[in-house]
Amino acid sequence: MRKYDKPLAIFFALCSICLLIVNRDLLDWAFARHHNQLSWYIRPIFIIPFCFFAFKRSLAGISFTLFCIFTSMFWFPEPTTVDTKVQEFLQYEVDYLTGDWGMGKILLTLIVPLSLTLLALAFWQRNIWFGLSIMAFIAIGKVGWSILFAGDSGKSIIIPATLGLIVCMVFVYLGITRNKRRQN
Repeated sequence: MRKYDKPLAIFFALCSICLLIVNRDLLDWAFARHHNQLSWYIRPIFIIPFCFFAFKRSLAGISFTLFCIFTSMFWFPEPTTVDTKVQEFLQYEVDYLTGDWGMGKILLTLIVPLSLTLLALAFWQRNIWFGLSIMAFIAIGKVGWSILFAGDSGKSIIIPATLGLIVCMVFVYLGITRNKRRQN
């Protein structure tokens, strides 16, 4: 399987890039489904396989997991009712993504791929504590950005982000320590 690692990684990276270069109709369709808060709870859970594949040094696994994170926002059906805070927050996210992109916005947005790269590197290097720290930084950063920029509606992300962080930290820590015990 190792011989297919790089080609598969490139394939899923290209699929992810194609998702990022979307037209407005696809964006509206995806965000209508992202109003279903199940997608809010499932997305952080993908950090577990992301860290696992980084620990196993599988570029294909990392790339596939990122593709799953991108697509998971529209895995669930459009909800029939939506909390007003959720609607306001997601409208802010759409406006953010489709608005003008100055240097400040570009630099702020680059924190996302940078933090995911640091997370992958931490587990690639088997540095569990640094990885868990980066994981916490990602969750705190998402909540902070949401509240700072989207205001009161940004608070709607607190529970999914916190629960996701707790579940991810527990499972990643248990999985990696179990793996280390098995190796010894």
